[in-house]
Amino acid sequence: MFVMTVDQRGSRRDVDRVGAALALLDSVDTVRRFERTAGDEIQGILDDPAVTARIALELTADGHWSVGIGTGAVDEPLPASTRAGRGAAFIHARDAVEAAKRQRIPLCVRGPHERWCRHAQTAGRLIADVMSGRSAAGEEAVGLMRRGLTQAEAAARLDITPQAMSQRLRAAGWDLESDSLDLVADALAEADRRPQNGKTQNGKEQNGRTK
Repeated sequence: MFVMTVDQRGSRRDVDRVGAALALLDSVDTVRRFERTAGDEIQGILDDPAVTARIALELTADGHWSVGIGTGAVDEPLPASTRAGRGAAFIHARDAVEAAKRQRIPLCVRGPHERWCRHAQTAGRLIADVMSGRSAAGEEAVGLMRRGLTQAEAAARLDITPQAMSQRLRAAGWDLESDSLDLVADALAEADRRPQNGKTQNGKEQNGRTK
């Protein structure tokens, strides 16, 4: 399970962006929908690593949010409201978002499988850095590609040549996005695997002793 805790950056000097973010996230496939938990913070519960990766990267690249992902167990049965949830994943998500606030690329992943959390975090920061550096023209071009258009169709929609479209996509790092999202999702899936035979995947027993 994944708990995502997201806190607005610089909220004292900015408008409240929570309402708009919740409206965008309302269509996301979640276990428990994103809700405002306190002030300018929102939280949701997800079980799909691909969806978790995509939402986390989009929020991070947006530039207005610190994003923390917590992996691990949650207390079940889950309550109807995300705010009422409890369990290790919630604790890890809190640690992650607090750590993210101190990072240039404000995305952190925390959980029992430290190695895979670190891999997911590193891969996520790298592609989020690419995404956040896109120009308005690059973001517009990428947006059309995400909708399933071909480069030729997107170029016609923007009234530019196919060559110009190719240049925009190259400058935006579009060729890296899909594979990078898969990489983050795969690392998150590994980070969320339950320990087997009392041991985590890095060979440590749950009581902290090494194999």
